[in-house]
Amino acid sequence: MGGLNYQVNLISALLEFENQRVEPILFLGDDVAIDVLERFNALDGLKIVHSKVFNRSHKNRRLLKAIVTGCDTDALAVFKVHEIDVVFEAADFYGWHFNIPTIAWIPDLQHRKLRQYFGFFAFWKREIGFRMQVYAKRHIMLSSLDAAKDFQQFYKLPNERLHVVNFSVPVRPIKFDFEVLLAKYNLPRHFFYLPNQFWQHKNHECVIKALGIAKREGKEIIVAVSGNHEDSRDPDYFPKLLSLIAAESVEDNFRVLGMIPYDDVQALMLSAAALINPSRFEGWSTTVEEAKSLGVEMLLSDINVHREQAEQNALFFEQDKPAQLAEQMITLSSISIDKRIEDMKQAAERSRTFMSLFAMKFTTVVEAAAKSL
Repeated sequence: MGGLNYQVNLISALLEFENQRVEPILFLGDDVAIDVLERFNALDGLKIVHSKVFNRSHKNRRLLKAIVTGCDTDALAVFKVHEIDVVFEAADFYGWHFNIPTIAWIPDLQHRKLRQYFGFFAFWKREIGFRMQVYAKRHIMLSSLDAAKDFQQFYKLPNERLHVVNFSVPVRPIKFDFEVLLAKYNLPRHFFYLPNQFWQHKNHECVIKALGIAKREGKEIIVAVSGNHEDSRDPDYFPKLLSLIAAESVEDNFRVLGMIPYDDVQALMLSAAALINPSRFEGWSTTVEEAKSLGVEMLLSDINVHREQAEQNALFFEQDKPAQLAEQMITLSSISIDKRIEDMKQAAERSRTFMSLFAMKFTTVVEAAAKSL
């Protein structure tokens, strides 16, 4: 879902802000899920090319051919027909001798920095994929200076082939009834919001323990938590969190909402006392980017990329010190929902500024790649 959202937002930004410099063309298989296709069809002005070459059933064969022979000739032929100047290689690999300039987007170096969360095959699948893109002389695009620093530490890429493009997310004014929203999710008027997937590195444990500390001090704090429960690297992770919730006696404080509509995500963010992101690692946080555009207060783990992204517009706590987070939640005063809703116009304008920068920086990378072959 994260990769899908990234591409939808990128294409949307290009179409709105850089359509005179870059024409995005999307290549899809004939077997794309209807809900995914609807996301792209909603982008006015996007040219979509459907070809069975890009069907899922052909992906492994194409990848093997790209590795063994050095070129995915099937994909290359389709791109040549449509006169493609630069290819954006996301979660794919077209070969060592692929003769169209190519940009590879790498979200983060989590497998290197948090090795303990990856099994042998999961680690080497990512590692081999990244190394192939480096050795194939791709232009590598990362989302933060922190990620670029990590990349240079592990792979030593020439500076002219390494690019940092901070992604952004669109914010549009929404209308919602605050009281109806609270009733829908059974929330009090004062709560915090944590919209992260239930993956190990997202560090939900810190929040659960912070709630336990606050409760033992006589403070009842509520955190609403949305996101996918599944972590393919550790299917037992969510059950372990449920056990920790029970051990801390915070079943009523840590409210698990599951997957919810995106409009409700934005509405909850606007309604919460603050956004919480306790993550141990990020390439560039989507939730922080949303809160930043919306002008929502943030309580963030003190990791380099959070400092880079939020700058001074947040309170920071050490990721393994839930007592710090508990203290911040206890002291954070109530916010004015009405004022936030009134400021939605300014939030949308901030978002447009961030999106235009996203499109401009990406287009600059495209132009650099086009000149490099």
